[in-house]
Amino acid sequence: MSKGKSILIGFIVGGTISAATTLLTTPSSGRELRYRVKQQSIEWKKIVDDIIQDGLRLKDQIAKTSKEGVALINELTQEMKTSVEEWKSAIEPQQENIHEYLEQIQASIKELEEKINEKKSEA
Repeated sequence: MSKGKSILIGFIVGGTISAATTLLTTPSSGRELRYRVKQQSIEWKKIVDDIIQDGLRLKDQIAKTSKEGVALINELTQEMKTSVEEWKSAIEPQQENIHEYLEQIQASIKELEEKINEKKSEA
């Protein structure tokens, strides 16, 4: 924020100096010069006020957006947790079946090995 503030101050000071230099170097009467200085200062004040208001609106919008982002992330996190839990509960019975099938396959392989070894012994 300090960098942005420095830029804004530099912009205002530079603009003021250039406006004052332009006004003072132009040939005109004192009354006309005072009037133009007054008009210029009113214009600059309005520009600065607009910049400040835009900055405040931007700050509010950023705060609102970040709050919405946090809420969205929390909601998404909760939905993901729910989905993972549902997936786990759907997969768990299948895991037990897979383990049973693997045990059956291992038992069948053992039986086959024993039969093969018996056949080799007989031959």
